[in-house]
Amino acid sequence: MKRITFTIIITFILCAIPTALASRPPASYGLKNNTIYGKASWYSKQSPGINKRTANNEIFDDTEMTCAIWGVGFNRMVRVTNLSNGKSIIVRVNDRGPHQRFVAQGRRIDLTRSAFRMIAPTRQGLVDVKIEIL
Repeated sequence: MKRITFTIIITFILCAIPTALASRPPASYGLKNNTIYGKASWYSKQSPGINKRTANNEIFDDTEMTCAIWGVGFNRMVRVTNLSNGKSIIVRVNDRGPHQRFVAQGRRIDLTRSAFRMIAPTRQGLVDVKIEIL
C-alpha cells in the first residue's frame, strides 16, 4: 500500500511541475500587484508561425478580443491600457506569448489584431501599455 501511494505522489509531482513551469512568466516580466508594464504587439492569422489553435486549444480567431500572455491563467480577463493615449480594452487570455526573445526586449502581451486596433493603429506595431489582471 505504501509503495502504491508513493508511486502515485511521485507521478503527480512529475506531471504537475512541467505544467506549472510552462505557464509561469519569465523572471523579467515585472508582475507587481497584478499589474505589468511593458510593450504590447498584435498578431493575426497571417502572422508568420501562428498556429491554427491557441495554447488552450481554441481555434485562433484574430477578430476576437483575446490575447497571449505568460503567467496568467486561461480565460482570465486583463485590462490593457495604451499609456500614450489612455485608451484601454479588456481581453481574455487564451494563448501563451510573446516569444521569449521578445519578452527579453520588453514585450509583455500579444493582442489579436482586432483588440490592438481598439487602443492603437496597427501600423504602430508596438505600444507601451499597462496590463492589469482582473
